Amino acid sequence: MAQILHERGFEKEAKLRYECKGFNCAPGATSCCCRCFLFNQPDFVQVESVFKTVCCAKGVQVLFLPKFHCELNFIEQCWGRTKRVYHQLPASTKEADLEKNVVEALSSVPLELMYATRSLRFIDAYQKGLDGKQAAWAAKKYHGHRILPPSILQEFYEAQAEATHHCDSIQVSPIHSL
Repeated sequence: MAQILHERGFEKEAKLRYECKGFNCAPGATSCCCRCFLFNQPDFVQVESVFKTVCCAKGVQVLFLPKFHCELNFIEQCWGRTKRVYHQLPASTKEADLEKNVVEALSSVPLELMYATRSLRFIDAYQKGLDGKQAAWAAKKYHGHRILPPSILQEFYEAQAEATHHCDSIQVSPIHSL
């Protein structure tokens, strides 16, 4: 890396350490190490990955999704359903049975059920200011709706207050020993 930096005229940056320990560069840092500095150079940033180049050459479209919570990514929900179905199938130690179970589990997710609506509901909840717990509550309550109502945050607080009030009104009597 230092050689590449020398060739490009970055003498000061060529003297930096090779990389930060454990690839953990400081947030927002662009020149803490050679690796980080090169990674942030425009001609390196704009290079297409080998994976994408090979896929495009074969006519396969590649879509890289940003890292989000799993409820925002449709494929994560498909995997979740597949794993649930797989664990419900009878256990076996035979390779043929295991392969059959995997294929059956993967086939169990119908094309129409790709969780787009559920993911969009979570996205809508996050845009309205709800956190993860609130978004899960809203997605469950409004599962038949395309979007959440503008008053969703107020409804969540009211439901939470009602649940708290209900728990406060329950009386617990002590257990007496015989």
